[in-house]
Amino acid sequence: MTSLRWICFGFTVFLAIAVLVGHVPMFQDAEGRTFGIFRLNLFQDLLHTASALWALAAGLTSHRAAKFFLTYFGILYFADGLMGVVTGSGYLDLGIIRNGWLDQPLSFKILASTPHLFLGGVGLLASRFFDSKRA
Repeated sequence: MTSLRWICFGFTVFLAIAVLVGHVPMFQDAEGRTFGIFRLNLFQDLLHTASALWALAAGLTSHRAAKFFLTYFGILYFADGLMGVVTGSGYLDLGIIRNGWLDQPLSFKILASTPHLFLGGVGLLASRFFDSKRA
């Protein structure tokens, strides 16, 4: 089992937790925002569930599949995070189509986009620096 495959399993767990936390009342404020920041909905749940399943499949399949997942997941999520910083909406959950450009403070856009920037960045860095096929 290679490091990249283990990292994919970590992504699976993290993404599954992201879906589950959005449905736990103690993590939501009075307006239904998770951690007072994210207003998660069906589109995000589907995105995170599909991403978790993709990560799991990659981790179970091969080193090559894990590298592919981490590279392209990284690109997609990091770009989505950058778009969120600029527009307040991402493209992966169709937010830019559904909501358009949002008029929010830059600090809020950065905070709300941090999970995708972080996950995308970790995926890209892992695919680059943990590419050894040795277990």
